[in-house]
Amino acid sequence: MKSSNKDYNLERFKIAQDKCYHKVKAELSTERKLTHWMWYIFPQVYGLGQSATAQFYSIKSLPEANAYWRDPLLAGRLKECCQLLIDARETNITKIMGSPDDLKLCSSMTLFDHVIDNNSVFKLVLEKYYNASADPLTLEKIASWNAASE
Repeated sequence: MKSSNKDYNLERFKIAQDKCYHKVKAELSTERKLTHWMWYIFPQVYGLGQSATAQFYSIKSLPEANAYWRDPLLAGRLKECCQLLIDARETNITKIMGSPDDLKLCSSMTLFDHVIDNNSVFKLVLEKYYNASADPLTLEKIASWNAASE
């Protein structure tokens, strides 16, 4: 049976993004993240973040990551934010995102690069800022999801 977006409560991302997306784009355009929006703009796998907010906005399975990507609004915003990072002059991601958000970005890019075939935007972010290196903890989580589904 195919899961619907409602099964994953993707609305939680849209509601949060709607409140700040204009600010997110402005901050990424000026290459300086100043406010708190990382969890719902660049979601990462469940279990990496310990806060209640990180857990609430985490991606809990590969099917959920695929559902996120199939949602036109969420995918469009994710691609747009990635493109702003790709177009940035700054090559040090910590200067743009701060720490630990630089690590969270790597996790998010690793997740979506793994899930989405033939979409170079995530790979380009990883290449530009992380020497094309994926986040090992995210890869471990994805491997455990794959093993559980076999």
